[in-house]
Amino acid sequence: MTIDRRHFVAGLAGAATLAGCAAAPPVSGVGVQTAPMPAFIGQSTQTLLPRGKAPRVLVVGGGWGGLTTAANLRKQAPGAEVVLIDRNPQFFSSPLSNMWLVGMVDGELLTQDYLRVSEQLGYRFVQAEVQAIDRAQRRVTTSLGTIDYDWLVLAPGIRYQYEAWFGNDRVAADAARTRFPCAYASNSEFLAIKRSLQDFKGGELVMNLPPPPQRCPPSPYERACLIAWYFKTNKIKGHITILDHKPAITPIGPGYRAAFDELYKDYITYVPNAHVQEVDPFNRRIRTRAGDQRFDHAILMAPHKAGDLAWLAGTVSDRSEGWADVDQVTMQVRGDERTFVIGDAIQAVSSLPFRYYPKSAHIANRLGRIVAYQISERLAGRAPERRLPDNLCYMVVNGTPGQALNVQFDYDFDPEGRVRQVQRDFNERTPALFQDDFRWLDFMFGEMFGGIAPPVRPNPAFRT
Repeated sequence: MTIDRRHFVAGLAGAATLAGCAAAPPVSGVGVQTAPMPAFIGQSTQTLLPRGKAPRVLVVGGGWGGLTTAANLRKQAPGAEVVLIDRNPQFFSSPLSNMWLVGMVDGELLTQDYLRVSEQLGYRFVQAEVQAIDRAQRRVTTSLGTIDYDWLVLAPGIRYQYEAWFGNDRVAADAARTRFPCAYASNSEFLAIKRSLQDFKGGELVMNLPPPPQRCPPSPYERACLIAWYFKTNKIKGHITILDHKPAITPIGPGYRAAFDELYKDYITYVPNAHVQEVDPFNRRIRTRAGDQRFDHAILMAPHKAGDLAWLAGTVSDRSEGWADVDQVTMQVRGDERTFVIGDAIQAVSSLPFRYYPKSAHIANRLGRIVAYQISERLAGRAPERRLPDNLCYMVVNGTPGQALNVQFDYDFDPEGRVRQVQRDFNERTPALFQDDFRWLDFMFGEMFGGIAPPVRPNPAFRT
């Protein structure tokens, strides 16, 4: 199994530095002149995209939600100018990435070039880092210049709340992030985990699960199953301990439990109620309410909160909660009808016990559709109707034969007007669900990429 590094170089480029080119210290004294900064260094205040006559919708964040919003706006509001901003030049899909980690699929099939997609679908793409968001002036400042907008859609994703473990100790937080990444918010982390698996010769691998709400709740269990399958297939003497904050596996609890017991009894130990109390990335130790655990390697998942863009835009009203404050139906930011937040970053949408939409790619896609519809109807002078998403997740638990589980969520309004959730777990692992996972991704990619994405299939060298 080899790493297709070519498709990750671009994702790593944003973190590159000019190594070996340290600047000379400033010299004090009369007559010393300082060279003016080059145009592209420092915050740019020049206008990047001059305004035209068409209303401009600015989508910030090129994940599943942002790409879906841009694609649907081009179809539903053809008179609007649609601009997508992302700091990376390429998209990499989190769904099916666990299979990529263990060699089941080719990473090239999960990757798309943003510029190529934008040219295919007819919107503009800007690769830049967002530095400031002024919602009062309807202006976004990027590393390349400022962009004014009429409507703003933020797709921030999540951030890791390492502060919950380390306070203001940035050294410890950086050690955890770089040595034991979890690959839930950064493309480069996928590459790091894949390399660590290739280099793993055996021993104890610990995975902790963050407290809810978290991004894609069933996916860490899927990752554990696939890594265990990788160990088993390649005769690696490794063992995985799952430290779960929750009291039981959820969702798809019986299905995952059967996979652990029947397929990976010698490879996976599941520990519930393992609330993390202390993490020591230097001595490779984690302390939980369920006991202490030492490890040879780990996938450490700090608690999740709304991504940096949500904070930068001032959409997080409750710091302790840490999620964007939006209307539970329209996704409009409270008090700002021209700004929307979609995807994983949003707060609870219901007072009923489930509270949060699952923070999944499917939900991000559906919320992107809803927001594109909301904006297009308003641009047309019509009052949009209320729409709710649905959710669908496939989770692969075995490679030979290929088998997967499934969970589905539907939403409606109860008699009191609250958002209500109906969840259906499909706990029997089957080859049919494994194949459906690929069909689902192909359908989603068709919408997001305008038909230029090739079908995603298992690696020819991998037999299901």
